[in-house]
Amino acid sequence: MTKNFLLSFIGGSGLYQIEDLKNQKWINVSTPWGPPSDKILTGNINKNKVLFLPRHGRSHKYSPSDINYRANIYALKKLGATDIISLSACGSLKQKLSPGTFVLVDQFIDRTVLRKKTFFEEGIVAHVPMGSPTSKLIRNACAEVLKKLKIKYQNKGTYVAIEGPQFSTKAESENYRKQKIDVIGMTNMPEAKLAREAEIRYATVAMVTDYDCWHNKHEQVDVEQIIKTLNNNSDKAKSLVTNIISILPKYINREKDIAENILDKSIITQKQNWNKKTKKKLDIILKRYLEKN
Repeated sequence: MTKNFLLSFIGGSGLYQIEDLKNQKWINVSTPWGPPSDKILTGNINKNKVLFLPRHGRSHKYSPSDINYRANIYALKKLGATDIISLSACGSLKQKLSPGTFVLVDQFIDRTVLRKKTFFEEGIVAHVPMGSPTSKLIRNACAEVLKKLKIKYQNKGTYVAIEGPQFSTKAESENYRKQKIDVIGMTNMPEAKLAREAEIRYATVAMVTDYDCWHNKHEQVDVEQIIKTLNNNSDKAKSLVTNIISILPKYINREKDIAENILDKSIITQKQNWNKKTKKKLDIILKRYLEKN
């Protein structure tokens, strides 16, 4: 087992609980940005501790734009999370990606406009690189498990994040298809950006529920249709969760993933000029950086 390894899961629509965790406990975590979407579930899989956070809350009370993304990521960081696997429902923009298919996302296009997208503000500026926004190491581990479980998947894919909560118009959907985007969703941005700023490896397992509205035989996306597929996908996702914990550590190689040390070359404001209140607010995120420097 890799030292200081703590895997966490963020569950999207349809994933509000992981029943197979042993020694389950829901705990409150406070953050400088307010409360996360819900309490965080801690538990064990094969004696390995994991964390789980339902992105929309267990009662699904937060729409994509109302989610407190900064609080969510900060709370997981505060509990020691080193890796995040985001389990997210999405729409397909390609014929071959039929409902039930899992896509291991390697690129994002961010079309959201209303959300707070950085921890670094009010006197401390950082510019983290996002050329490779998800962890190839985690994706490869997920691919091994999905193949073993015989779950249809695609390794790599581009995810466009829209503001929501409405689904796309047909013209929008067709436009995204022209850009050769694979899947469409509403929640993984700014989540991936914030995880990068928090020096947490991050990967998205996008679970296809529908064909958005571009498909001639599926011109309307409706919640009833999505929920049916969500339930099937949730069972598959839980199988991924219970199997990935024993596989992932062997893939983790700090020399091949820059996430854990990303702030070393990203913070541009000199320390003597840092706003003291902001520094205190970011204590959990800045701890490693300050200890090193």
